[in-house]
Amino acid sequence: MRMILKNVALKPYNTFGLDYKAACVATLANENEAVSLCRDIHTLPSPLLLLGEGSNILFTGDFSGTVIRVNINNITVEEKEGDDVIVSAGAGLRWDTFVEWCVNHGFYGLENLSLIPGTVGAAPVQNIGAYGTEASETVTSVRTIDIKTGHIREFSNEECNFGYRTSVFKTSLKGRYLVLRVSFRLSRSFSPRTGYGNLAEELAATGRYGPADVREAVIAIRRRKLPDPLVTGNAGSFFKNPVIDNIKASEMLSENPGMPSFRDPSGNTKLAAGWLIEQCGWKGKRIGDAGVHDKQALVIVNYGNATGMELFELSEKIRNSVYERFGIDLEREVEVV
Repeated sequence: MRMILKNVALKPYNTFGLDYKAACVATLANENEAVSLCRDIHTLPSPLLLLGEGSNILFTGDFSGTVIRVNINNITVEEKEGDDVIVSAGAGLRWDTFVEWCVNHGFYGLENLSLIPGTVGAAPVQNIGAYGTEASETVTSVRTIDIKTGHIREFSNEECNFGYRTSVFKTSLKGRYLVLRVSFRLSRSFSPRTGYGNLAEELAATGRYGPADVREAVIAIRRRKLPDPLVTGNAGSFFKNPVIDNIKASEMLSENPGMPSFRDPSGNTKLAAGWLIEQCGWKGKRIGDAGVHDKQALVIVNYGNATGMELFELSEKIRNSVYERFGIDLEREVEVV
């Protein structure tokens, strides 16, 4: 039976550790409960908020509506053909638990996405990515329920309309479909991808290049660069890396010879938002209990008692200073509620 609670503390459900409340939280343990909830959705406070582990959200106050959480967390091997294997996981499963399970069972393709916070259900919504890999490369289908009608719908990879840190679930269909399950096409043959960031350097230091080694290297790098949300409240990368046209990128590179830049799949140039923020003097800066991480300027942190609005206002100051200096309007990766 689905669990619906009223006047619920949201602190356990957001990695900034903000102590706000939701009027109602509904937790679903299976697909039947999801169907039942959609049938009775009109009886619950609105608006609705679909929430995983809250690792990509910033609450700025109490939420007057209903938070919906999916707690489906089983893993199924659906199909094997040659080296390919289709593995599906419930939307409520912790993402890194799923990655670890896949590596341990000899199913490869997700190693570079190790230790990304959040749930399996959030992976296609955000099109999570790291170290040259994106979820969109392996997602084959996303099983959802239409909150308005209660109908089950399977989205193909193409129908997800994936982009850089986005999908149809964040754009035209935002809030319409609740993810129940995600299927991935993985491989039983391992092909390491080590050309992004300092991953190759990390592996060279150990001299080991297997799938478990890649996973361990990614985890080691992330732990050095990013604060543990259980210790210091944060939501990882607060801003997206901006993608600009090549003419502007060339102009910026001539003015800033050391500026990191990467060729984007669109053919344009992707810049490092963290570098832009650091050049504006924000790295390690703190205003009260709201601050910017001293090892990674892309991360805004709650040092203990910052409010959601104080964290939001800090993010706006950062955006304004980057725009004033570089003419680039940073886009938030974190959703503000």
